[in-house]
Amino acid sequence: MVQRVTEVVGVSDKSLARAVANAVETASKTVRGMKWFRASEFEGTIRDGKVAEYRALVRIYFDYEE
Repeated sequence: MVQRVTEVVGVSDKSLARAVANAVETASKTVRGMKWFRASEFEGTIRDGKVAEYRALVRIYFDYEE
């Protein structure tokens, strides 16, 4: 088996977990055979001294189609 990897950035104004879920859910609309993911490089935006937006770099691994 061979797998490919794509990187996407998920965004949420609720949480890091929701940012990751948004990335996976959005990618699933166009990527078939997704198997697992790795989330890293978390960051966000601060407004008025509070977290306003969360971002997560998500690597999604899926089967290579020949």
